[in-house]
Amino acid sequence: MSAMTDPSDEFAMRLRGIEVGFGSRTIIKGLDLDVRRGEILGFVGASGTGKSVLMRTVLGLVKKQAGTVELLDAPYDRLPPRERVEIDKRIGVLFQHGALFSSLDVKHNIQVPMREYLSLSGAAMDALAAIKLAMVGLKPEAAQRLPSELSGGMIKRAALARALALDPDIVFLDEPTSGLDPIGSAAFDALIVDLRNALGLTVFMVTHDLDSLFSVCDRIAVLGEGRILVIGTLDEVRQYDHPWVREYFIEGRAAARRI
Repeated sequence: MSAMTDPSDEFAMRLRGIEVGFGSRTIIKGLDLDVRRGEILGFVGASGTGKSVLMRTVLGLVKKQAGTVELLDAPYDRLPPRERVEIDKRIGVLFQHGALFSSLDVKHNIQVPMREYLSLSGAAMDALAAIKLAMVGLKPEAAQRLPSELSGGMIKRAALARALALDPDIVFLDEPTSGLDPIGSAAFDALIVDLRNALGLTVFMVTHDLDSLFSVCDRIAVLGEGRILVIGTLDEVRQYDHPWVREYFIEGRAAARRI
């Protein structure tokens, strides 16, 4: 793994005092988090702790009760709509199950962000879609297939191609290897590292996959009790004295090796 962390520790994302709840239940309480430019940050926590909720809150899909979101040096959650669109163009998102439009073939799924944000000819969009397909390791003929005709791994790659459609600076991945077999997961992890290294992406990866955390992440942030329990390299996180952290990173890894 080749880290591309900016030596000056510039940040692609900064969260301060984030609080999110549903009804009387508070899920995230005063959370602070910094994500460095060019790093792959693994974001992990027990089921129900709010990992995906936080990602959706950052993107404005879930309303927060308090706190601030800074993305790419801009106060993202406080920008007027026109200025926010300019930041949206620099963000790519891969949702857990791909979220491809079932009635559109792969090519037109990839072109959705292009149609929303750019003014390009059909030929130009076709050419760009072909480039994105190649970037994620899909063959040209995949462009004409519907999502229902794709394997789970192909769906993930097609959704990633769409996330890369506008050449983003930061990519949010929600459980990108969920549902994939070990070989498919390892191949997808390798693809993420290759794309980060080639494109200089910042990657925020919500995951429960221990192999992903061990093999591709520059740093790991652990969510628990509504806040970031610990953030650091794998070795730093494994040394943190917390029951869930110890069970997950030490006992969980040992159990996985025995399978």
